[in-house]
This record gives sequence, C-alpha cells and structure tokens, in this order.
Amino acid sequence: MPTDKNRATAAAILPLVGGPDNISSIAHCMTRLRIALHDRSLVDDKGLRALPAVLGVVEDDTTYQIVLGPGTVARVTPEFEALVEEGRTAGHPPRTAVTAEELAAQGAALKQEQKARNSTPVKLFLRRIANIFVPLIPALIGCGIIAGLNGVLLNTGWLPAVVPALAAIASGFMSLIAVFVGYNTAKEFGGTPILGGAVAAIIVFPGMAKIDAFGQHLSPGQGGVLGALAAAFLAVHVERLCRRWVPEALDALVTPTLTVLVSGLVTIYGLMFLAGEVATAIGSFATWMLAGGGAFAGLVLGGLFLPLVMLGLHQALIPIHTTLIEQTGHTALLPILAMAGAGQVGAALAVYCRLPRNRSLRTTIKSALPAGFLGVGEPLIYGVSLPLGRPFVTACVGGAAGGAFVGLFNQLGVAFGSTAIGPSGWALFPLLDGESGAGVTIAIYAGGLAVGYLVGFAATWFFGFTRQMLTDLNTDPQPAADAAPTADADKEPAMT
Repeated sequence: MPTDKNRATAAAILPLVGGPDNISSIAHCMTRLRIALHDRSLVDDKGLRALPAVLGVVEDDTTYQIVLGPGTVARVTPEFEALVEEGRTAGHPPRTAVTAEELAAQGAALKQEQKARNSTPVKLFLRRIANIFVPLIPALIGCGIIAGLNGVLLNTGWLPAVVPALAAIASGFMSLIAVFVGYNTAKEFGGTPILGGAVAAIIVFPGMAKIDAFGQHLSPGQGGVLGALAAAFLAVHVERLCRRWVPEALDALVTPTLTVLVSGLVTIYGLMFLAGEVATAIGSFATWMLAGGGAFAGLVLGGLFLPLVMLGLHQALIPIHTTLIEQTGHTALLPILAMAGAGQVGAALAVYCRLPRNRSLRTTIKSALPAGFLGVGEPLIYGVSLPLGRPFVTACVGGAAGGAFVGLFNQLGVAFGSTAIGPSGWALFPLLDGESGAGVTIAIYAGGLAVGYLVGFAATWFFGFTRQMLTDLNTDPQPAADAAPTADADKEPAMT
C-alpha cells in the first residue's frame, strides 16, 4: 500500500512537469526531488503546489526542486524514475499544448530572472559542492545516532559486550568518508568516479604514517574531507588532460595509471598537508569564535541561516560540519543554525493567529508545522513566510535570538554539538553531545528552541504585517487565501 501511494504521487507529478520527455536528470536530497528540465515552460507550478504531497517548489539555475519532505522523497523518487523510464520506453511524445501561453511566457521570464540572479560562479560552485555531500547525509545521520546510543551505553555501563560492535558500526563510515567524497567529487565534475575514490583513498591509508612531507610525518586521514575533495578534483583535471593527449589505443592503460599516480603524488606531497592546515584552522576558528564571542556569533549565524536555506546554499556548510565532526566528534555550529527553524515556527504560529479568517493559509500552516518542529523548514518558508515577505524577516529575528542563546552558553564554557548532520529541530535531540552531560546539553538546546519560538512569534505579531497586509490577507474568500500559499516559491520578496 505505501508503494502504491508513492507511485500515485510520482504519477501525479510527472505530467505536471512536462512528461517523461521533458526530464533530463533526476536526483533527490533530504527533502526535495530535484529534476533537470528540457523546457521550463511546460511545468504547471500551480498544479504542483495543489498536490497534497507537495510541500513547495523551488527553482535554481540547474534544477527544478519539488519539496516532498524527509522519508517521502526517498520513496517517491524511485517510483518517479521508473515512470519516466516507462514513459520513454513507450515513446510518449513531449507535452506541448497543455499549458496556456500566459503560463509559458511567465515560465520563460522566470527562468531568465533566476538565471541572472543565481548563475554567479560562486553560487554555482557552492551548489556543486553541496551535490557532493548531500548523498552522504543518510549515512551520517544513521552513524551519528548509533554513536549517540553507544555513548549512552558506555556511560551507563549497560550491555558492555555490545559497545565495541556499535563503536565499529558508528565509526566505520566516518573512517572512510574521504573515499566517498572523492568518488562523488569526480562524478560531479565529470571524471571517472572510481578514480576519484581511488585517489582519495590514499588519504586514509594507514601507511601514510611512514611518509614524510614538509619535514613531518603524515598521519592517516590528514586533511580529511577537504583533502579528499581537492585530490579528486585534481584527478578529474589530470584525467581530462590524459584523454586529450593519450592515443586511444593506450587510453585504457595509460589514463587511469597517470591519473592515480600524478594525483596521488601531489596529494601526498602537497594537498594532505595543505588541507590539514585548513581543517585545523577551521576547527580553531570555530572554537575561538564560540568561546570568545558565542552570543554574537550565534546571533549572526542563527539570523542568516534562513536566507541560506532560501537560496539553497546551506548545503555548502556540510564540508565544514563534517570537518568539525572529524576533529572533535561533533559540530558545534549545527545546534546554533537549527535555531533558524525555531524562529520560522514561531513566525508561522504568529501568522496563524493574526489571520484568523484566512482559512487557506491557516490550513497550509497546520499541515507544515509538524515538519517545521522536526527541522524541515522549506514548507513554511516557501508556503508561508517568504511569499508574505515581512514574516520571513521576523522569522530570521527569532532564529538570531535562539542562536544567541545557545552561543552564549558556548561562550560560558558549556560547549556541545551534534554528532551528525541532517536533522534539525526536535529531531536533533538524539544527536546532541557535550562534555557537561546529556541533561545540561538537552536543557540548553531546548531553551534555545523556546527562545526562537517566542521571539519569532513576538517579532511577527508586532512587526510582521502592515495595516494594509492585515486588511488584504485576513479574509475568507479564495483569491486572498490563494495569494500567500501559491506565490512563486522561488521569488524573493523585495526586502530580502
């Protein structure tokens, strides 16, 4: 029955994005089905948002993203891929006459607007970095939760025979994460994935301890994921040069050999040391920032995170989180950034209370709040606060307040973090880890969430609406209700 439901969702989405022949690639992250389209004008945005399973839509320069939520997206994507393949096999013609001319013109204009705004080299590069790490998140979550469970068993003395097994399960992936990063890096930048993984594997090889570079012994894992990313990126370019100059008759033997050899030597005698220095600097800076100015740092990080989510650039922080986890066992930044979601929830609750007659918008909020409490902010961002404009800003204020609260305790010496990345909101509780004990850590994080909820609510209640907005939105007729939930999710309000 669940499979039938997921297939029905995929079947409902497919014609609204132009049919099988309009799809050039399919992927998914934690919450979104990401598809590349041949013709953007064939997409029925309004029809997609009307589907019960769709929580919102987002568009960047390379993909059209349909927000389905955690768990659901991982089940719908295979069904969607199967339907696309079936449609192509059956020879379905492209969908050409199912959208109005007005919608086509709007879609073309929107595409050009988004391309001009989001196709800067920095943004495109950060999205590619995100594409490398997003597929690793499920393993990071699973191993992180197992590590937390193992810590509880170790501290309580329960089931001592199981502790070593759980430690091996939790640590195995992290010990080889560089290989997966190298594989995905080569895949993302157009190289042979297995060659990227092979070069990155050098970094975690135990024999590194016997090699001297820059007057010191290298250590296995030195440079971590940053070194693996750089090594695989180099391997892609070496491979391209080989493909260009090596004769075809020798390509199968010479190209992989030179790719691994040249990239491997540069990695050993250069990249591992440099990446190790960068990783150490990141860890030292994060520790110094939170210890010396935790409240201010938390305020800035918590306040700016929602705009990063809105732009899809929050995934670019994954390498930093992963580096901190490699160094200290947890990332102290994630609990602070999670406060942005708390501000978003508080703002949404205030919108719900301030617009008692807008049944459509209140229904959207009620359906999106459970995901919001669990740290999935896209439905509330794209369905509520961002289309309304001012509540998005006041949600950021709530996130800043919660971030300042958590950062203050870091500054006071009660440091803690998350053993994995991915979850947020209430879902982050099982992953929290700190030297002051589970009780203190949980209490501080819960206090930060409460501050984010309250400040986000208060800021939105008092400053989230103009008189005209309240007059226009606080009505029952369908046109007024449609304005907020169906506003283009990928358009930013003027004030942001």
